Amino acid sequence: MLIYNGIQNTIDLVIPMKYLFISTIFLYLFSELYKGIHLNFIISICCLSIVGIAIWKISRTAKWISGVFLVLGFILLFRTGTNPGDYISSFGPMLNLLSLFALVPILALPIRLGNYAKGIQRVIKKRVQNSRDLYFMTSGISYFFSCFMNLATLPMTYYSIRPSLGDFSINNKERFMSRAVTHGFAMPLLWTPVTPIVGIVIEMNGVNWASMLPYLIPLSFLGLALDWILAGYAHKKYKTSMNPLGGETAATLEETGENSRGGKLIHILLAILLFNGIVSVIEFTTTYDFVLIVTLLVIPFAFLWCTSIGLIGSFFGGLQDHFNSHLNKMKDQFVIFLTAGFFISAMKLSHADHLVNLWITGFKDVVGIQIFLVVLPLVPLILAFMGIHPVVGLALMAETLDPAGLNISSQLLTLSMLGGAVSAFLMGPFNATLGLMSSIVEESPYRISNWNAVFTFSYMVVLMIVLALLQAFM
Repeated sequence: MLIYNGIQNTIDLVIPMKYLFISTIFLYLFSELYKGIHLNFIISICCLSIVGIAIWKISRTAKWISGVFLVLGFILLFRTGTNPGDYISSFGPMLNLLSLFALVPILALPIRLGNYAKGIQRVIKKRVQNSRDLYFMTSGISYFFSCFMNLATLPMTYYSIRPSLGDFSINNKERFMSRAVTHGFAMPLLWTPVTPIVGIVIEMNGVNWASMLPYLIPLSFLGLALDWILAGYAHKKYKTSMNPLGGETAATLEETGENSRGGKLIHILLAILLFNGIVSVIEFTTTYDFVLIVTLLVIPFAFLWCTSIGLIGSFFGGLQDHFNSHLNKMKDQFVIFLTAGFFISAMKLSHADHLVNLWITGFKDVVGIQIFLVVLPLVPLILAFMGIHPVVGLALMAETLDPAGLNISSQLLTLSMLGGAVSAFLMGPFNATLGLMSSIVEESPYRISNWNAVFTFSYMVVLMIVLALLQAFM
């Protein structure tokens, strides 16, 4: 144990992890912006270095998970007989997601520094009397933000609502916030065009996005209603009430002016619309993917927002604090995501991904098309627990999910695939949703996944019923 602690302390002194994280992210973003400059192998070496150094400093659970990915990946590559360089170059596929949820919390700096939470606190003080109503409001705000902001929804909703929880007797405040924010956030992922998974599935199945909205939007609202029903049941079982406000808090909420008129809430709405507009324009006029665009826009957009409200100095202080503290808390996520990316690369190089497709085909032949369609949403969820991102999982399934070949309606197949992807976002411990939420509430992605389990499986039952009814009547 003394030797182990000595190794950890030596690593902390010689190589501060935050600098290795920052430099790797910078190299990745630079390489994506300037495709002509080939930095992939250097980036892979940086990722391998992160795994080799940080693995000494992560939790025991993270060591086991990352160790499994490494062992399985090495076995696949060894059996394939690849050259030594392939082992190194296999690191890095998950770096886009790590860059995203390493930087996206910066978008919440203007909200925190500008005291925007006070405007929402005033609304909560006037209209919310118990934890059930507060949950409804949090989940609803998260749903609305998610229609425009994608992953930026998580920090914006959290930091806007979290200060108000002190006025309620809620046992586990981080669990309360995590569930409300992620459940509300996940439902628009079924249909909102700013979500990459929607575009991928629509294109994959050859359907028109507008023609799918009559199916996707009602299912989205049905999921939100289900979340509220479960929250209402929990409130009846464990009733919580509003605490009397102390003098200091009450005085704060009595402030008039911009907060009382809801001016700062309008600021947030305008910021959402503006950010979404900028992302849409860039995505339409360039070849950069959505995740990269959002990642690159976070810092300049937050800077301009802080500048517009006279908080330039505070912004740079908050930015420095973010890189000093937030990145150091992401050691577990960096190692797990990078080793999961190594495993995915090994699957592709060894053609083990074809084996996954054979399993799906065999399952379809055994159970029949009707049952296959109903249980299909479980596949992205299962793959998510294998470290495969929903986007990657659906891509692996693409060869066996030809609507004409399976004799399934393209609309039903699209609905089934998107529904399954949403469940993977809610519970998959290796995707950006839980990774970012984990960094915000400072809890393990596995714990957040467990918190979402009841709602996710209830939602899956509803989805399967809807698919069965549509299959019968279409």
